[in-house]
Amino acid sequence: MSDAVAGADGLLRCPWAGTAEDYRIYHDTEWGRPLRGDDALFERVSLEAFQSGLSWLTILRRRENFRLAFAGFVIEKVAAFTDADRERLLLDAGIIRNRAKIDAAVANARAALELPDGLSELIWSYAGDPARPAPRTLAEVPATTPQSTALAKELKRRGFRFVGPTTAYALMQACGLVDDHLADCCARGGAGVG
Repeated sequence: MSDAVAGADGLLRCPWAGTAEDYRIYHDTEWGRPLRGDDALFERVSLEAFQSGLSWLTILRRRENFRLAFAGFVIEKVAAFTDADRERLLLDAGIIRNRAKIDAAVANARAALELPDGLSELIWSYAGDPARPAPRTLAEVPATTPQSTALAKELKRRGFRFVGPTTAYALMQACGLVDDHLADCCARGGAGVG
């Protein structure tokens, strides 16, 4: 038995991909595909933190606004944000205006600058087992793993905020450190569609 659902194009996908067009595009082109690079992973860490307590769809639909507000998530630029930048962000209706999350993004950029081998190297050192069996149902997809718990602990030790084990696992899924596309999903193995 599988939870994969056929889309309008007849392709089987993870069921959440069929709930909105934005989700389908994200599922088919990004989610679960390996992503590397310090700034690219900083963007994902930041967006996962902003998503905490909200729908991922809310974040996806504001993603370009976040990119504009946070200087393209270039670590060096965000690390240099001042109190005036924080106030500007709190007034920006195009993003999630949460002071703790805004402060976390700035603090995380500063912490990322201090990593001797960079953020990408650190995060990828916690990649999951590529030989792990593919989940057939959503019930088989964990919310956390020992690797995500260890990653969250290390990020916190390095000064990062809003990076608990569940957020760390969502990051790992989104950035291809684990492949949680269902076994029957057209995007399984990072192939994507179209």
